[in-house]
Amino acid sequence: MPDHVYKLVEVVGSSETSIEEAINSAVARASKTLRNLRWFEVVQTRGEIRDGKAHFFQVHLRLGFTME
Repeated sequence: MPDHVYKLVEVVGSSETSIEEAINSAVARASKTLRNLRWFEVVQTRGEIRDGKAHFFQVHLRLGFTME
Protein backbone atom coordinates (compact mmCIF):
# COMPACT_ATOMS: atom_id res chain seq x y z
CA MET A 1 0.00 0.00 0.00
CA PRO A 2 1.60 3.30 -1.04
CA ASP A 3 2.07 6.08 1.45
CA HIS A 4 -0.48 8.84 1.17
CA VAL A 5 0.58 12.46 1.18
CA TYR A 6 -2.19 15.00 1.51
CA LYS A 7 -2.41 18.65 0.60
CA LEU A 8 -4.77 20.85 2.64
CA VAL A 9 -6.86 23.76 1.46
CA GLU A 10 -9.33 25.84 3.41
CA VAL A 11 -12.70 26.99 2.10
CA VAL A 12 -15.86 28.54 3.53
CA GLY A 13 -19.27 27.32 2.40
CA SER A 14 -22.49 29.17 3.03
CA SER A 15 -26.20 28.46 2.93
CA GLU A 16 -29.47 30.05 3.97
CA THR A 17 -30.86 26.60 4.75
CA SER A 18 -28.48 24.46 6.81
CA ILE A 19 -24.96 23.64 7.91
CA GLU A 20 -25.10 20.46 5.84
CA GLU A 21 -25.97 22.41 2.71
CA ALA A 22 -23.10 24.82 3.40
CA ILE A 23 -20.70 21.86 3.63
CA ASN A 24 -22.04 20.24 0.48
CA SER A 25 -21.86 23.44 -1.55
CA ALA A 26 -18.25 24.05 -0.48
CA VAL A 27 -17.20 20.49 -1.32
CA ALA A 28 -19.05 20.53 -4.65
CA ARG A 29 -17.44 23.80 -5.69
CA ALA A 30 -13.95 22.72 -4.60
CA SER A 31 -14.31 19.44 -6.52
CA LYS A 32 -14.65 21.42 -9.76
CA THR A 33 -11.01 22.54 -9.57
CA LEU A 34 -9.34 20.08 -7.17
CA ARG A 35 -8.73 16.43 -7.97
CA ASN A 36 -8.56 13.52 -5.55
CA LEU A 37 -10.51 15.12 -2.70
CA ARG A 38 -10.62 12.58 0.13
CA TRP A 39 -11.90 14.17 3.34
CA PHE A 40 -13.09 17.30 5.06
CA GLU A 41 -12.85 18.70 8.56
CA VAL A 42 -15.25 21.30 9.95
CA VAL A 43 -13.04 23.91 11.60
CA GLN A 44 -15.65 26.48 12.53
CA THR A 45 -19.36 27.15 12.13
CA ARG A 46 -21.09 30.46 12.42
CA GLY A 47 -24.34 32.00 11.38
CA GLU A 48 -26.63 34.96 11.30
CA ILE A 49 -29.63 35.37 13.54
CA ARG A 50 -32.68 37.04 12.06
CA ASP A 51 -35.98 37.51 13.86
CA GLY A 52 -34.82 35.25 16.69
CA LYS A 53 -33.97 32.31 14.38
CA ALA A 54 -30.86 30.95 12.72
CA HIS A 55 -31.04 32.30 9.20
CA PHE A 56 -27.67 32.03 7.43
CA PHE A 57 -24.92 29.47 7.96
CA GLN A 58 -21.20 29.60 7.21
CA VAL A 59 -18.91 26.61 7.63
CA HIS A 60 -15.11 26.88 7.54
CA LEU A 61 -13.68 23.62 6.18
CA ARG A 62 -10.29 22.06 5.66
CA LEU A 63 -10.26 19.79 2.64
CA GLY A 64 -7.65 17.11 2.10
CA PHE A 65 -6.69 15.64 -1.23
CA THR A 66 -4.03 13.16 -2.30
CA MET A 67 -1.20 14.51 -4.36
CA GLU A 68 -0.40 12.98 -7.72
